[in-house]
Amino acid sequence: MHILDELDARGLVQDVTHRDELGELLSAGPVTFYTGYDPTATSLHLGSLFQVSVQARLQQAGHRPIVLIGGATGMIGDPSGKSAERNLLDEDVLRANVAGMREQLSRFLDFEGEHAALLVDNHEWMSAMGFLEMLRDVGKHLTVNYMIAKESVRARLEDRERGISYTEFSYMLLQAYDFVHLSRAHGCRLQVGGSDQWGNITAGCELSRKTGGPSLYGMTTPLLLDSTGQKMGKTSTGLRIWVDPDETSPYAFYQYLLNAEDADVGKLLRVFSWRPLDEIEDLIARHAEAPHRREAQKALAEDVTRWVHGDDALRRAIGASQVMFGGSLESLRDADLLPLLSDVPSSELPKAELEGGVELVELLARTGLAKSKGAARRLVQQGGVYVNNERRDDAATSLSADDLGTETMIVLRAGKRSYHIVRVA
Repeated sequence: MHILDELDARGLVQDVTHRDELGELLSAGPVTFYTGYDPTATSLHLGSLFQVSVQARLQQAGHRPIVLIGGATGMIGDPSGKSAERNLLDEDVLRANVAGMREQLSRFLDFEGEHAALLVDNHEWMSAMGFLEMLRDVGKHLTVNYMIAKESVRARLEDRERGISYTEFSYMLLQAYDFVHLSRAHGCRLQVGGSDQWGNITAGCELSRKTGGPSLYGMTTPLLLDSTGQKMGKTSTGLRIWVDPDETSPYAFYQYLLNAEDADVGKLLRVFSWRPLDEIEDLIARHAEAPHRREAQKALAEDVTRWVHGDDALRRAIGASQVMFGGSLESLRDADLLPLLSDVPSSELPKAELEGGVELVELLARTGLAKSKGAARRLVQQGGVYVNNERRDDAATSLSADDLGTETMIVLRAGKRSYHIVRVA
């Protein structure tokens, strides 16, 4: 299957400039292409991985990716898809964000070998260009009429209350020049971006034509939307799903995907999974026959968590998930259980008290898993109490430091589903 056809089949293509010509170019040999990432945070998020997936698949097909981190354009702010001008980032924050994104992107693309990816920061060439040079070499080639016809600009111009500043209006020129600069310096012929970047991408193609450069091509991906039309990549509480494990733990990342709606899971598998398309279609068909088994969601959560966080993090995320279903705590650490604290009641226990020994029935009553010590005693004797998911049926049991399930945590369970995590302070 031609790479453009595969990207299409996976739902990764929305618009393409001169598709037939681009298809011929991609078939003729390696093509250098680029995607820009806006450094508004230190981490990529799930939505960013849409573009990363396209870059990685094009690289696997034999093409050379350029990752552009917008160290210069990040100071300006892209009006595309925005209803108001954002606050400008200062240089220190911007540099920290650029460094964080650079480290993350190096995980997903191969920066060595025949088609090694290249990472650039447009601050390198933008900072050397003066205002007069920009007006002379770039501004004179794109008319105001051409620019205001673009949806990203037109929508803001029509909003009389907010409007658009000259700063943001200039963003299109900067991104267009990025494309032309990469074409001249590295032979870049294709830019890939989100659908909201169509105006900026085509402006780069036009600037190259106006300045006598080669034919440049653009391709956009659709927005990552769920079946209701809402943007994906945030939890029900509005928290964004980040790639940085310190921002979104591998467990929370895994759980977000595991809880994907049936109507969305097929699309997400095609976009993010590296399974062959025919295997994905078979998986979706099996899921349709028995959706209660959630086979497609499990495959999605495993595939994407492994791709983003690695095998070890996936194993620990699955282990932490299984804790809630009676699984073993063996090989898990505090960091693996910390995400559970948002869903499971917890309390603290002084370290000295645990080292001296604390009665299990006392702890059950104190944590609220039993109404009283008497009720706790009966619950233990009936076989309904578990410490770190191992049954304890001796009402005289006392817990000590040897009963820690991880470095500082003990998982108590009463019955099938009543959990409480004791954190030793």
